Order: sequence, then C-alpha cells, then structure tokens
Amino acid sequence: MGIRFILMVNKQGQTRLAQYFEWLTLEERRALEGEIVRKCLARNEQQCSFVEHRNYKIVYRRYASLFFLVGVDNDENELAILEFIHLLVETMDRHFGNVCELDIMFHLEKAHFMLEEMVMNGCIVETSKANILTPVQLLEKT
Repeated sequence: MGIRFILMVNKQGQTRLAQYFEWLTLEERRALEGEIVRKCLARNEQQCSFVEHRNYKIVYRRYASLFFLVGVDNDENELAILEFIHLLVETMDRHFGNVCELDIMFHLEKAHFMLEEMVMNGCIVETSKANILTPVQLLEKT
C-alpha cells in the first residue's frame, strides 16, 4: 500500500490533523499517535528523520511549529516520503501563504481536501501543485 497514515502535530504533541489509510480503532489510533509523537519529538535535529516503530517506518520533518509525520511500510523509500512532505508544505504555503498551525486548525477541511487530492488509498497520485489547488480554489468561489 505505501502510506499508512499522515499526522500533523504541534511542538506540544497535540495532533492537528490525522489521516489514516488503514483501519484502526480509535483506541489504537490514540495509542499509536501518542507513542510516535513522543518518540519523534524527543529526537534532536542532528538525528535522522526516520524512525522504526512497530511495523511502520515513520518519516517526519519539522516546519516552523508543526511536525509532519508519515507512517509507511518498511519497504517504502524514505527520501521520496520526505519529498512528499515538502510538496505538501509547499502546496499549503501556496494556498494559505506561509502555512502555520492556525491555518490547519481553522481550515481543517481544506487541509484534508488537499491531502485527499494528493494521496488515494495510501498511494501518492498527484504531485502538481496547480492540479491539487484548482479544486480547492473552485470550492472557494462558490
């Protein structure tokens, strides 16, 4: 499948956006998020951005006050996922103008919509910022 979940978390460890591409109960999601967030936030900037946890490989990157965490299969390319995270941030920057935690909180549906344009069933299907943002901009006009 590839991507199993995408999380956006602030520096305090509060989840601001969570998108799962596999079925987990709410309790399993809470436990998984708590474990992963504690593990990733405890690491310093000199350590690499890849962590293995349970049967996932976690690829994460910090942009300003937000951490973008992506859980993938163990055979997934870490650098490709880092590039995907960067594309996601650039796309949100283009739409929101320097995306921040408040943009995600107040426009959660737009953030989910952009993710759904980019990823389908755990596979990256769109990488063009223009193609991702066109439907979002059309929704704003109505």
